[in-house]
Amino acid sequence: MAKKKGSRRNAPGAGNIRKKIVHKNGQEYVYWEARLTVGFDPGTGKQIQRSFTGKTQKEVRERLQAAAVEVNTGTYTEPCKITLGEWLDLWAADYLGGVKPFTVASYTGQIRNHIKPALGAVKLESLNTNTIQRFYNSFGAGTRERPGLSPKTIKNIHGVLHKALQQAVAVGYLRFNPSEACTLPRIVRKEILPLDETDSLAFLKAIRGHPFEALFKVTLFTGMREGEVLGLMWNCIDFGKGTILINKQLQREKKKGGVYHFASLKNDKARIIMPAPSILELLKQHRAAQAERQRLAGPLREPSGLVFTNDLGQHLATHTVYTAFKRIVTAIGRPDARFHDLRHSYAVAAIRSGDDIKTVQGNLGHATAAFTLDVYGHVTDQMKQESAARMESYIKDILDL
Repeated sequence: MAKKKGSRRNAPGAGNIRKKIVHKNGQEYVYWEARLTVGFDPGTGKQIQRSFTGKTQKEVRERLQAAAVEVNTGTYTEPCKITLGEWLDLWAADYLGGVKPFTVASYTGQIRNHIKPALGAVKLESLNTNTIQRFYNSFGAGTRERPGLSPKTIKNIHGVLHKALQQAVAVGYLRFNPSEACTLPRIVRKEILPLDETDSLAFLKAIRGHPFEALFKVTLFTGMREGEVLGLMWNCIDFGKGTILINKQLQREKKKGGVYHFASLKNDKARIIMPAPSILELLKQHRAAQAERQRLAGPLREPSGLVFTNDLGQHLATHTVYTAFKRIVTAIGRPDARFHDLRHSYAVAAIRSGDDIKTVQGNLGHATAAFTLDVYGHVTDQMKQESAARMESYIKDILDL
C-alpha cells in the first residue's frame, strides 16, 4: 500500500541544510539555513522543527550537528524567548515566597536600580558570561556622573542575578548559569573601629541620665545588633536563670514610608546569652522606670512588651536612636563611630578579657567561629604578641636568677 503524500516524518535529531537566496533593494543576499526535527507535538503529532541560519554552510552545519547531539542525548531544550527583564519580574513575583521581606526589598532594589537598566532587554537565551562580566566591570569603573560601586555592592548585585539565573536553569529556561564563571572584585574588609577603654569610659559618662542610657549599655555589654536590641521583649529575659533569648529583630521596610515589623535573625538561628549580673540588674531598674512612665501615660500607652520603648510604650525608631548616638560620640571626640561599633567594642573587650572564640561567636550569633576569627583575628594576634612579651620578660627574670 502506497504511503500518502507528506506522511513521511523525520526522526528526532534528523535535519537538512539548504542554500537560501533573497533579493532586497536590488541586492542579492545569500545565506544558509538548517532545519532540525527536535520532537513531535503531543497533541497534533506534527514535527517540531528548529531552524538555524548563518553566512556559511560550515557554520550552519556545526550548529546543526551540536543541536542534533543534544536531541539524541536528551539534553536539548527549547530556546527561551523571554528577556532577562521579563524573567526577573517572574522570578521576583513567583520564586521569593520563602525569603524575608527585608531581603526581597533588597533584591528588587538591585533588579530595579542596576540589573534591568543595563541587561533587561537582553534575551535570556542570548545572555553570556562576557556580557555579564562587562556589566560588573562597568560598575567598578564609574563615570563622572556616577561614582564606582564598592566590591561588596557588586557582589550583592551578582548574588541576585546568580540566584535568578540559577532558577532559570532549574525550570529549563537555560542549560547553564552564565554568571557562574564571572570573576568579582576582591572585597577588602574595612578596619573595625571599636571604642577603646578610654572611649568607653567617656561614652558611659556621657550617657549617664540619658533616656537611652540602658539601651546603649545593654548593647555595649552584650554585643546585640541594633535590630535585636530594639526588638527585645521582656518575655525573652529570664531573670531567674540570668539569660536573654535573642530570637527576632525589629526592622523597617526598605522603602519610603516603610513600616516596622519583626523579622527573623540574620542567620535564622535564635541564641541564648548570659549577660553580666550588673546588666540584668540594670534591666530590672529600667523595667520599673518604664512601668512608671507608661503609668503616667494612662490610656495613651501601648503595652507592646518591648524592653526599649518611648514613654507611650511604642517601639523606638532607628533614626531616633542613631541621631542620639551620633550626638554623644561626636561630643566625646569619636564622630566616626557607628552604632554597630558598640557590638565590635563588646567583642574586642570579651576576647581581651579571656573569652574563647567559640563563646564570643555564640554570644554574637555568628554562623561560625571561623567568621568571628576573620573579623577579630587582629585582636587575637595582638594578644599573642602580648603573651610573647610576657614570656620574654619571664625568661629574662629566670636567667637573671
